Amino acid sequence: MAYQPVYTPRVHRTRIRSLDYNFYLWGTDSAPAIYLMHGFADTAMSFQFLAEQLADRWLVIAPDLQGFGESGWNARGYWFPDYLADLDAMLAKFSGDNPARLVGHSMGGNIVTHYAGILPDRVSQLVTIDSFGLLETTPDQAPGRFAKWLLQWRDRPIFNEYEEQSAYVEIIRKRAPHITPDRASFLAPYWSRKTESGKWTSRSDPNHRMLNPILYRREEARACWRRVRAPTLLVLGADSHTWSRYYEEGMREDFFPWFADLQEITIPESGHMIHLDQPELLARTLNDFLSGQNIQRL
Repeated sequence: MAYQPVYTPRVHRTRIRSLDYNFYLWGTDSAPAIYLMHGFADTAMSFQFLAEQLADRWLVIAPDLQGFGESGWNARGYWFPDYLADLDAMLAKFSGDNPARLVGHSMGGNIVTHYAGILPDRVSQLVTIDSFGLLETTPDQAPGRFAKWLLQWRDRPIFNEYEEQSAYVEIIRKRAPHITPDRASFLAPYWSRKTESGKWTSRSDPNHRMLNPILYRREEARACWRRVRAPTLLVLGADSHTWSRYYEEGMREDFFPWFADLQEITIPESGHMIHLDQPELLARTLNDFLSGQNIQRL
């Protein structure tokens, strides 16, 4: 049986800085706003199953980040500070000077946790989903990383191509093992596009496959995190590879202490893509946290 949306989002297209941006909005304009920021190689429509659980109470605003989904491709390439500047422009456009509720998954979590420390007065509540920064790097990794980046300019990487769009149903189910087949089928057209040769490939800009030559500097992330004043929630998936990294491999000791007010919760029967694996449980958790209620342990 095909998935039938409870809420169909409104599509809003607008210029953000120098690019055409695509937004999906669930709920009424008079409701308090929540911003949902997706992860790498994802799309804002992946929040459909979560957002329809939130739309009775909130105005849910989710952009396709630059180079993903239906938003414009950046000819200059993709650099992390651009996402921060885009987010700042989005908040100014939709929320004016009002502090915002920010929710980010994976790469989106890195964006919102940085932003909340860079401009702490702009954020009232903060949620990071299966995201607590990248692994530490060292300067001696730089030459090899630059070398790989230069080699990619000679042989540009691309996303795989498939004969049938249904291949993306299986890709989604592999990334989100607990998603129902009907929901995966619903999402496949938002994850894929048809090429000139008639095959199917990722809807994301292939330039996202290019290695970022700039090393991640965790000490800079820490400097941002320690400035966050907004109440913060970290949501982890019980079956995600990040759960063991956080609790068993020492990452918690290099994340939790930097935040003034951080709560943690684990969602059962969920991998990294919590918004696809367990959107109902995630929605309940977000409703509790964003409403200022005690979070129900699951």
